[in-house]
Amino acid sequence: MSKIVILGAGISGHVAAAHLRRKLSKEHEVLVVSPNSNYQWIPSNIWVGIGRMKSDQILFPLAPLYKKKNINFKQALVTTFHPEGDAETKSAYVKIKYVTSEEKGKIENITYDYLINATGPKLAFDMTEGLNPGTNKAYSVCTYSHAEHAWQALDDLIQQMKQGKKAKILIGTGHAKSTCQGAAFEYILNVEQELRRHNVRDQAEVIWIANEYQLGDFGMDGVLLSYGDNIMKSSEMVEMVFEDRGIKWILGAGVNKIEDGIAHYETLDGEYKSETYDFAMLIPAFSGHGFKAFDKNNEDITQKLFKGFMLVDADYTAKPYEEWSVQDWPETYQNPSYKNIFAPGIAFAPPHAISKPRVSKNGTSISPAPPRTGMPSGITAKLVADNIIDTINGKKDLHHKGSLGNMGAACIASTGYGMTKGSGVSITTYPIVPDYNKYPDTQGRKLGKTFGEIGLAGHWLKLALHYAFIYKAKMKPFWWLIPE
Repeated sequence: MSKIVILGAGISGHVAAAHLRRKLSKEHEVLVVSPNSNYQWIPSNIWVGIGRMKSDQILFPLAPLYKKKNINFKQALVTTFHPEGDAETKSAYVKIKYVTSEEKGKIENITYDYLINATGPKLAFDMTEGLNPGTNKAYSVCTYSHAEHAWQALDDLIQQMKQGKKAKILIGTGHAKSTCQGAAFEYILNVEQELRRHNVRDQAEVIWIANEYQLGDFGMDGVLLSYGDNIMKSSEMVEMVFEDRGIKWILGAGVNKIEDGIAHYETLDGEYKSETYDFAMLIPAFSGHGFKAFDKNNEDITQKLFKGFMLVDADYTAKPYEEWSVQDWPETYQNPSYKNIFAPGIAFAPPHAISKPRVSKNGTSISPAPPRTGMPSGITAKLVADNIIDTINGKKDLHHKGSLGNMGAACIASTGYGMTKGSGVSITTYPIVPDYNKYPDTQGRKLGKTFGEIGLAGHWLKLALHYAFIYKAKMKPFWWLIPE
């Protein structure tokens, strides 16, 4: 009998648990540890943030589902890692702390045979002074509760605008190294359409602010893509969308301080500027959770497991940007020091950025961190689960592999909600990490597999995927036939 412990119940953790439980016999234990009581389909937070969906449409409680599916569940957070055990506990374990009201603060050691770290990122609002969701007129859509608060504030502003108030809306990244530009891109376009729907668009100035060097960078160094019969850059496509909607933009901006209605930022030219606003939604920096790890003698071995996020089978050698390669990226998401520990999805430490790093004249790094999206998170979680299953069944080598350097991703960004007036920008990228050796003439990506579309069909597809992935996450009949 083997015991597999999964830390986190987001996309990666939930996908891994579902596949492990479906494919392993009941003699093997699958245990999920997460501080969250609900599963949420994060891509639909955007629609909660504009009041077009309610939170209960994008989430469901984990405990009843896991009980039904014979997956053990503890609502707790991990505090420390002990991959060698210690003097009292000979088996590898993690120390957890319960967060429920009945057991809050209780500490427990959870032993394991295999560990999947799917804890995802810490939303590091504290890395930007004053960027605290719901304060200083600044909000977030990173969680469903954040998105609810954002809509309450935006709706209040819209009502004021109906009474004649002129408003400035600022949406983008809230730190010089933020990632997840795609979510902010979706949100600004949905907000802009909501202003039109409420007949107050002429009352508002809508501004995009980002650490991107060019529009459409999305932390992937931009893409060259097929668009109908044409070939265009993602920067050109996004510029076309923004100009069509009257959205202004500020680029190469490292936001470093938020005051009430004022965002302070540094530019790549080394200038310090500020932008006023009446409502802002700014994506924070993502960071690791600051976990500590100890060996059997209680000596600190954190550096063996973590470099911010968890170390996996990547090449972390420091080298110039010109020497970065797709071969640097992991394939199995296995920790090199402890072979029974894996970190799929957002939990693994990337070997380097994907976008070209840029530094201001003052020495401040201002450029996007690598994007972490749902599709690769699900794919990497499934391959980790399949490798653990194979190992349990006696196979010695890890046969299931998937690097972001040979993996594609489809991203459908909602640009307005509505069955007849909605819209979506669909971008498929292959590979996610550009391979300049294989595709030297097309900016590291394969045309034909890298393409973009804009229109109502994109909205329909985004909405269809919402319901399909909620169905899949609830592990309803034949859920595994829906691809990651």
